[in-house]
Amino acid sequence: MLKATILFLLMTLFLGLSAKEYTVESPSGKIQVKVTVEEQISYSVLLNGTEIIAPSHISMELNDGTVWGKDANVKKDKTTEVSQELTPVIQRKYAKIQDDYKVLSLSFKGYSLEFRAYDEGAAYRWVSAKEGAYKVKNELATFIFPADHELWFPEEESMFTHQEREYLREKLSNIGTERFASTGLLLDCGNGVKTYISESNLMDYPGMYLRGCDKNEMALVGKYAGVVLEEKQLTDRDVKPTKYADYIAECNGPREFPWRAMIIAENDADLVQSELIYKLGPAQKFENTDWIKPGKVAWDWWNANNIYGVDFEAGVNTKTYKYFIDFASEYGLEYIILDEGWYVLGDIMKLEKDIDIQELVDYGKEKNVDIILWVVWKTLDDKLEEALNQFQKWGVKGIKMDFMQRDDQWMVNFYEKIAAECAKRELLVDFHGAYKPSGLDRAYPNVISYEGVKGLENAKWSTFPDPEHNVTLPFTRMVAGAMDFTPGAMINANKKNFSIVFTEPMSPGTRCHQLAMYVVFESPLQMLADNPSNYYKEPECMEFLSVVPSVWDDTKVLDAKVSDYIAVARRSGDTWYVGAMTDWDARTLDLKLDFLGDGNYTMKVWKDGINADKHAADFAQSELNVSSSSTVQIKLAPGGGWAAIITKK
Repeated sequence: MLKATILFLLMTLFLGLSAKEYTVESPSGKIQVKVTVEEQISYSVLLNGTEIIAPSHISMELNDGTVWGKDANVKKDKTTEVSQELTPVIQRKYAKIQDDYKVLSLSFKGYSLEFRAYDEGAAYRWVSAKEGAYKVKNELATFIFPADHELWFPEEESMFTHQEREYLREKLSNIGTERFASTGLLLDCGNGVKTYISESNLMDYPGMYLRGCDKNEMALVGKYAGVVLEEKQLTDRDVKPTKYADYIAECNGPREFPWRAMIIAENDADLVQSELIYKLGPAQKFENTDWIKPGKVAWDWWNANNIYGVDFEAGVNTKTYKYFIDFASEYGLEYIILDEGWYVLGDIMKLEKDIDIQELVDYGKEKNVDIILWVVWKTLDDKLEEALNQFQKWGVKGIKMDFMQRDDQWMVNFYEKIAAECAKRELLVDFHGAYKPSGLDRAYPNVISYEGVKGLENAKWSTFPDPEHNVTLPFTRMVAGAMDFTPGAMINANKKNFSIVFTEPMSPGTRCHQLAMYVVFESPLQMLADNPSNYYKEPECMEFLSVVPSVWDDTKVLDAKVSDYIAVARRSGDTWYVGAMTDWDARTLDLKLDFLGDGNYTMKVWKDGINADKHAADFAQSELNVSSSSTVQIKLAPGGGWAAIITKK
């Protein structure tokens, strides 16, 4: 008995000595990452000493049976601190981004692990030193939580997806191993703390989804599409994988893998102000960026080219698009888009008979309006070089590429290929039918916006997106990056009288709910989705829409609660713009204007009208004098909004 006791104590001591622990803290010490290296590698993340992510195992398995993170021996550990200022080519939230963190690097035989601690969260990634060709069979990424948290769960049905999801309110214990969601994914950790899980530096590797565990483990686990071995083209746009390999990536030589990112916010406003995904993105791939021009776009597809009050037949034809150009020119919009219909579907080099692209480009130049062309990804890829060269020859300024619906390794590489080929020809890229932003826009700043969101287009065929979804997006999808929601509806309806009309669509919520989106929602290529004929009838709204920028020098969240309401102030030059939105509940918010500088200011306001609860298009305007000591009380109707422009006197 005594011998057994001594043996047990010796084994315990040996295991204790063999387990090595490492810690890295954020610059202020607020976030702490602890790493334990023993039979398996695990990490945990603490906020002000409280465990947010419990010890969670991570590893990477190769096809030859090697498992990085198993029985690992640390050869070297190094902690460094970085403080730098980033200047984004396209300033989505800020003209300058302060990038401060500490990084812990653990070196092993053939690979290393890097952990970064920021005051806004933490991230880790694998780095391979392996030479030659190899395959990644699987990556174990786990996120274990100390309690059964509630989460906003963008559930997916398959990995053939546009990633345009509703955010279901669920408990961790209800997810289970069979259900999974696209990222980013948001959890409520209690006491106001939220954790947002996503990824960055997603290059040459499949995107990460998150599945649940059994009811006894409060965890989320990474899930990835295998390398596509066989696929079937169902239509001009749907190319569906029919057979996946039992491995997720084919690699060659030393490389970095994607960052597993965790934004940890003490309040909801911090989620909206975070730029962690951008900070973790890869370095810029090309130097000349003078040609990249953000702006607003008159968009045709949502309104079905259904202009009126003209002496020609409206539709996908040159005369209709000249009308769009005239509208864009009158109100200072930088672009119009030609969406589906300008080419014969299936052959991108064959124009429809009533379309003359060169004539439209030339006409647009006279009016200071440029052209962006919608394309199906597969049709483009079939004649990629020929098509892009033609676009450049015409003088087109960008593409909106659609219907990819995948994020396996091949498709992720295709995104980069398109970004690079378009950059060579000075073309912008707006990805639709797309996965979420995950750092590519930092490497290729001509990637100016992404869809990957259940946006306003859905109102053409469903009662969604509703105002509650709209005030969930700034804390979920938008945290990842630019979000092409396509706002701007001029036909608006409350909850009771909304109806589905495909060719003359409306939006759930008020007119000012739509106006506020131009401040709240971030997209450097921001659409005006409605019919120019409708906008011409709304000169008061065009006073706002014609001047509101699509990029920002500074951002302040004034008040916010996930899925309930949000109020944001953004600065462009010396002018501040404020937008506020609510869900289906009427609200009164008190907004402090202490972000203003010294002196007196004029604030011009667009607000829900007194009858906006009955007639959602009802709005009113007002003007008042304010200063940094002012507090403005705003009243939001159900599904309502509020917008303002603040200029110095």
